[in-house]
Amino acid sequence: MSIPKKRPSQAGPGTSHYFDPAPAVRSKPRSVFLHLGELDLKLQADRGVFGSRGVDLGTLVLLREAPAPPVAGDILDLGSGYGAIAIALARQAPEARIWAVDVNERALELTRANALSAGTANVTAGLPDEVPGGLQFAAIYSNPPVRVGKAPLHELLLRWLPRLEPGGSAYLVVLRNLGSDSLAAWLATQGYDVRRLKSKKGYRILEVRAP
Repeated sequence: MSIPKKRPSQAGPGTSHYFDPAPAVRSKPRSVFLHLGELDLKLQADRGVFGSRGVDLGTLVLLREAPAPPVAGDILDLGSGYGAIAIALARQAPEARIWAVDVNERALELTRANALSAGTANVTAGLPDEVPGGLQFAAIYSNPPVRVGKAPLHELLLRWLPRLEPGGSAYLVVLRNLGSDSLAAWLATQGYDVRRLKSKKGYRILEVRAP
């Protein structure tokens, strides 16, 4: 799931990352499936987008184990990929508006198409700068792009976490061996109340509350 601005890559020509604004790899669409309780969706994915071979396990852990979304208000899916989290939240909270935010243009196109086919008109997909500046979120859900690097990840979180409404929470799913505990410790140094809600299949779900 993809938010930070593209940074110079050490990889060879033609290499594409899911956090690139315009993936260099040639498009090759495929269908993936999201099974979540009574929710059974066929989604379109593509190369150059996170989870292109199937809905990521971390995403599934987040959707299964994090608290249900608020029934109304604005909710952020930070790093939406092709929209699995945003669409699942939209189905659970049809009166809420779900903002699916990513820097990957291919991912956003897929999110819009998937939201349309899923009948979730309450999903709005866009680039970070397309979200109205004064908007606050009742909740944030994210499978954040930890592989982009620690500094860009911290920059990303410090951009969006302050936009939580008073009393709102962010729910982040991070692999333990990719730094979930150190991320929780760092967030605490920034003044956030951080609680580990769940550990499952190597993932931690962190609840982050504004100070």
